[in-house]
Amino acid sequence: MRQLQASDHAGRLQFADLGACDFPERYPHIDRLEANRVLHGQLDSGELLTGLDVTHRAWSMVGRHRWIAMLRWPLIRQVADRVYLLFARYRHSISYVVTRKPRCASCTLEKPNVGTQS
Repeated sequence: MRQLQASDHAGRLQFADLGACDFPERYPHIDRLEANRVLHGQLDSGELLTGLDVTHRAWSMVGRHRWIAMLRWPLIRQVADRVYLLFARYRHSISYVVTRKPRCASCTLEKPNVGTQS
């Protein structure tokens, strides 16, 4: 998420903290438990996306990682979505194996400095 946020030079993406006290009021249509299980995203139109559809759309919006588009191709999509769900289920354990850092108590993204250029 930090890489995605850092790549969003035009400020097209907004991130919401599932743990924020006002999350249920801001997004009453999104179940926090489900959103913690599977990545959720909402378009300006109000349409909800989940899983790899969110990942693909977000990286496309910032113009990076174009290879992710192949994960949405019909034949690959079915397998990729199942692998994503498996990854999402064990993401904290996988992250620990890769980074050797325990799961953060409060995983938040820092707000980018207004007026700074990357």
